Amino acid sequence: MKNKKVHLIGICGVGMSALAVLLKNMGALVSGSDEGFYEPALSYLKKNNISIFSPYKKENIPENADLIIIGRHSKLNKEKNEEVRQALNSPKKIKSFPELLSEITKNRENIVVAGSYGKSTCVSLLAYCLTKNGVDVGYFLGAISNDLEDSARMGTNKYFVLEGDEYPAFNGVSKFLYLQPKQLLLTSAEHDHINIFPTLEQYLEPYRKLIELLPKNGLLVAGINNPNVREIIKESKARIATYGMDKEALWRADNIKYGKITNFDLLKNGEKMTNLSTLMLGKHNIENIVGVSAFLLENNFITPSQLEKSISSFHGLKRRLDLKTEKSSVLIYEGFGSSYTKAKTIFDAIKLHFPNKRIITVFEPHTFSWRNKNTINWYDDVFSDSDETIILSPPEHGKKDHDQIGLEEIIDRVKKSLGHSKTGEAKKNVYGTKNKEEVLEKLEEKVKKDDLIILMSSGDMYGLIEKISLWAEKKFPKLYTI
Repeated sequence: MKNKKVHLIGICGVGMSALAVLLKNMGALVSGSDEGFYEPALSYLKKNNISIFSPYKKENIPENADLIIIGRHSKLNKEKNEEVRQALNSPKKIKSFPELLSEITKNRENIVVAGSYGKSTCVSLLAYCLTKNGVDVGYFLGAISNDLEDSARMGTNKYFVLEGDEYPAFNGVSKFLYLQPKQLLLTSAEHDHINIFPTLEQYLEPYRKLIELLPKNGLLVAGINNPNVREIIKESKARIATYGMDKEALWRADNIKYGKITNFDLLKNGEKMTNLSTLMLGKHNIENIVGVSAFLLENNFITPSQLEKSISSFHGLKRRLDLKTEKSSVLIYEGFGSSYTKAKTIFDAIKLHFPNKRIITVFEPHTFSWRNKNTINWYDDVFSDSDETIILSPPEHGKKDHDQIGLEEIIDRVKKSLGHSKTGEAKKNVYGTKNKEEVLEKLEEKVKKDDLIILMSSGDMYGLIEKISLWAEKKFPKLYTI
């Protein structure tokens, strides 16, 4: 890649931004274009001095580009996007980002982490544990880590850890099918991306193909809390090690003590291997740690003692239940609630660690699944632990590509599930808001000094994440005593 000129269309996605920086660090001359500039990917690109053009237009493509990478989202439809159309009609070489990742890692032993949830945390934790203990592993992460300097790195070790996404590339093939796995950590396989995979079987099909790619001498570490995982791993010809939170799993957690720092025993086949402590919140993160620990110890990559030290110093990912400010008496946590299960794990984690806090939720139904008529049942209990819920209008992008629901339908469904009458107030309230000003007004009215705010979206929430943190610092300053 040295001195090659590479242009990425859709560069501000977390995966595309990670690829852009990886290519630059390999010596490529990188540029890109986008229209949706979401944090933390935007700051990551700026920090690495990547040139970004906006809006999409055919002139953005450098005349002397050696390679064009095209991302996958609704704004990159060739019929509507002149830059994509220009690229496809040109003689220049074009690849999807998983195709390029496949090319970059073709001589490595690829470790793929896949699943409908948990994969970003697991990749970050795997890479952190290995690099902290002197294993110069390569890695590719579709998120921004609080502990790793970059989201992607080539490394010098033979192993390369890759986040594998079931979502298709622009050519319709699931991204993880390009990644040539020698080993696989499978966290889950819960029906998601309903706009692409309308049925559960359609969703599971690429997972079955991924498992088929594992060689006989490979390793499959599988989270069997998910019933779909139990079913599809039966087809594996590789060695299987299971993990989970119950006694059926080979690797599991026991004696969990939740707190600001959570402690638990790591067991293999009922025998205690070590005691682990973590700063991360929630039962789901205990499960992630067990999966990564199983993978590392099954491979003898590090010792139990090294594992214990690494887990205790890991701070997780940005946007994954991270505390947004230390300067307010009102705690503010951001959660990446792109699906029902991810949203529920956020509430479960907060209730575990802060059982007496009143919860105020600000939610943006950003993904297609949250704004699709076929999954409106997600709203039936998702906010049952939230005392006050503020819901933003669904974004407009891609609404013609699926059966979109509106804000009123969402609010009606949630109110019905919370037991609202048409005229009366319920103990747990829900409010629809059409812009960020209305959200701030509602917070001003409803939030008390010892409350906890959850900010939940997979988008930028119209800049509210930073604005709400600054508002809370000013209105509810944390008082320090000496």
